[in-house]
Amino acid sequence: MPVAGRAKLTTGKILPQLIKLTIPMMAGMVGMVVFNLVDTFYIGQLGGEQLAAMGYTFPVIMVLISISVGLGMGTSAVISKEIGKGSFENVRHLATNSLLLGFPVVALFALLGSLTIEPLFRLLGAEGATLGYIKEYMQIWYIGVPFVVIPMIGNNIIRATGDMKTPGMIMVVIAVLNSILDPLLIFGLGPFPEMGIAGGAIATVFSRAVGMTMAFWVLAKREKIIRFAVPKVRELIDSWKKILFIGIPAGLAKLVIPLSMGVVTRLVSGYGDSAVAGFGVAIRLEALAMMLLMALSTVLIPFTGQNMGAGLKERVLKALKISYIFSLLWGGFMFVLFLLTGRFLAGLFNDDPDIVATVVLYLNIVSISYGFQGFMIISSAALNGSHKPIHSALLSVSRMFVFYVPLALIGMRLFDLKGIFLAGSIANFGAGLLSLFFVYRQIVKNKDLSPSAPPGQIRK
Repeated sequence: MPVAGRAKLTTGKILPQLIKLTIPMMAGMVGMVVFNLVDTFYIGQLGGEQLAAMGYTFPVIMVLISISVGLGMGTSAVISKEIGKGSFENVRHLATNSLLLGFPVVALFALLGSLTIEPLFRLLGAEGATLGYIKEYMQIWYIGVPFVVIPMIGNNIIRATGDMKTPGMIMVVIAVLNSILDPLLIFGLGPFPEMGIAGGAIATVFSRAVGMTMAFWVLAKREKIIRFAVPKVRELIDSWKKILFIGIPAGLAKLVIPLSMGVVTRLVSGYGDSAVAGFGVAIRLEALAMMLLMALSTVLIPFTGQNMGAGLKERVLKALKISYIFSLLWGGFMFVLFLLTGRFLAGLFNDDPDIVATVVLYLNIVSISYGFQGFMIISSAALNGSHKPIHSALLSVSRMFVFYVPLALIGMRLFDLKGIFLAGSIANFGAGLLSLFFVYRQIVKNKDLSPSAPPGQIRK
């Protein structure tokens, strides 16, 4: 295994290493956020109903992506720890078996999703022409489920080795290809037929299929980390247990977000399709704002895993301190930026004044809490990398169902739509403070974790 043959993240100065790893990861994150924004932008040009349809699909699509991310995080955590220990044959077993785990997940969700499109989206509040556009989009999107789940796991295997550049490059390629195909298929440019919202779905499926092919090539040909042999049943089950020990709580933690966002979307739908469309645009802009912190958190999982596996706990604590400070600075920057540019950014997607007003209202209220939301994102990654997945999951559950949803129900009665968005801001502050407490108890003061290295081994 050319790259996975040694632990890359257990030596070197921590700050430069985090920067070096995060930048290529951020490029990939930007690619995927741009992927979603491009879809939203071009479909928004078709009309308000089509844009509202995209707003309704967001929490449902995020359900599957969240489960895929959970499996990927579990894979990254267990593989990075084995790399830290030097157990490289175990790395090959775990990598191969983690990909095999993706296939039953794909089959289950593709089938369930296809059978429940209409009742599910009616439950979320969609109706009439908007529901028709949703069905048109999701019937195609569910065909592409394998191209979402499998490369998500594959890219996390690559990241576990310390290689952040390759997954980032793959994500950028997917985004660029989608950006090219979207206008061709949506509007029927050149020799392509005009397919409307269905064209956006086809562009998405094809682009992700290319990404899956690239990830497989890297794992099988370049890294030679995939074993082309039928695994023993006991070996397969043991691998799945290790991955799911972290993957299930991590997936449930990620799953909490779209489920609760589905509840919030249902509340927002009471204020009309324009409010749903604006809300959909705002949370996509929010994803763009949080991309750098998400990239950093993705880096922290293998960083924590390798260093804990090697007994270098102090390197993890130093990395967390740096990450928390950066989160506050970045969150403050994005708050000011959205205050100054929120109306302009909203107008790029649709010029309906009600849609624009909803986007601006959301960004003005929620963006002030982004630094504390970053605390939670960073802490969750460190807890998963330390094999503390339950505590990581509790952070997401607390944010959404202890803070966000109950406060949104209260807020809408007191302040209408503004109250729902205020609930999101308060939830970020509350979850951020809770995450610091969890990290202190489960990592800083936990003597059961791997012992710290001697002071001479800690590179600041």
